[in-house]
Amino acid sequence: METDLLFWHWLVLGMVLVVAEMFVPTFFILWFGFGALIVGLVEIYAPMPTSIQILLWTVSSVLFALLWFKVIKPKMALSNRGPEAQKSAIGQSGLVTKPPTASTQGLIRFTTPVLDKDEWSFTCETEVSLGDRLHIESFEGNSLVVAKLD
Repeated sequence: METDLLFWHWLVLGMVLVVAEMFVPTFFILWFGFGALIVGLVEIYAPMPTSIQILLWTVSSVLFALLWFKVIKPKMALSNRGPEAQKSAIGQSGLVTKPPTASTQGLIRFTTPVLDKDEWSFTCETEVSLGDRLHIESFEGNSLVVAKLD
C-alpha cells in the first residue's frame, strides 16, 4: 500500500514545523519547515511521485540550513560587533560568575548575549564578589570594563 502525499500535506507539515520552531530553542526545525513549504508549492504546479517529493524536501531543507549557517548567520554576527553594537551594549548588566584576582580577570554572564557572547572577561576598579550585578561601562579589546550597580 503506497500513500500519496498531496500538496496540502506538505503545506500543513511546513506550517507545523515553522510554528514548532517557536517552542524549540535550537533554531533548526525552521529549515525543515521551509523545505516542506517548498515541496508543497512545487507540488501544486508539478505533481510528482512521493520519492521525488521526499528527495526535494531533503535537498531544500539542507540547502536552507547551509544558507543559514554559512552565509546569513556569519553576516549577522559581523554586524553585531561594530561600534554601534558596542554603544548599544553600554549599560547592560550581568552577574559575576568568577571574581577577578590579582593575576586574572573576572567573568561576567549576561542573560541575553552581548555582541554574540553570553560570558565576558572583565576588569573593575572596585572590589566585586561572586553574584554581584555589574553594568558595562566600556569595551577594552576582548574584555569589558564594568562597574557595580548602585
